[in-house]
Amino acid sequence: MLSYLLDFIIGLGIGFIAGLLGVGGGFLIVPTLVLLGEPIHLAIGTSLACITISALAAAYTHLRKGAVLFRVVLIKEAFSMPFAVLGAYLSSLTPELYLRLTFAGLLLYLAYTLLREGGKCSEKEVEKLNYHRIPVVGVLAGLTSGLLGISGGVLNVPLFHTFVGIPMRYSVGTSSLSLFFTALAGTIGHYRLGQVDLHMALLLAPGLILGARAGALTVHRVRPVLIKRVFAVLLVIIALRMLL
Repeated sequence: MLSYLLDFIIGLGIGFIAGLLGVGGGFLIVPTLVLLGEPIHLAIGTSLACITISALAAAYTHLRKGAVLFRVVLIKEAFSMPFAVLGAYLSSLTPELYLRLTFAGLLLYLAYTLLREGGKCSEKEVEKLNYHRIPVVGVLAGLTSGLLGISGGVLNVPLFHTFVGIPMRYSVGTSSLSLFFTALAGTIGHYRLGQVDLHMALLLAPGLILGARAGALTVHRVRPVLIKRVFAVLLVIIALRMLL
């Protein structure tokens, strides 16, 4: 009974962060599953299955709030998916140290831009976007996902906001739906390789669903500048973790 409660609490916490920030939560799920005794490759595949669940739950809530930009998702994923495959291939040719340094530097820069911009971007300006920049986001997020085996959400949200000009709430909502498709494709690939623990994913699912929905609802109840600050702190933490 205690183990089921622990699984629920873990899922709830990870789901809330995923729903609040529009990220997959793989940086939390993978080490947690390893601590629970999962082999690393199985943990990565199971993490993607969990991300599929939490992203769908968060996206559903954001969809009901009208905070998902479908055109952005379509353009971004058209570039993310093939470049994720390319990134997976390139990962075997690129020294890990260079990958970590480059990625950490990018995250620190994005954290700086989020804090520097403060609350400049109005939450109502969703028509004046730089659509021609979305493919760049797709390429960067896809390559990073393939190279480092992480979800693209940690790049989607800050790049959507600072580079494309999407208001913060819409960036989080759009990222959630985008992550669902990316994680689903990855889950199918890992499942075919026998690298998904469906039993563990289902144990975490109730907490993930409730947490993701609660996090997504919270996005629409707090000031965008607070979300930016929380996300900037998250980027710094992940960057430091990549360097250590």
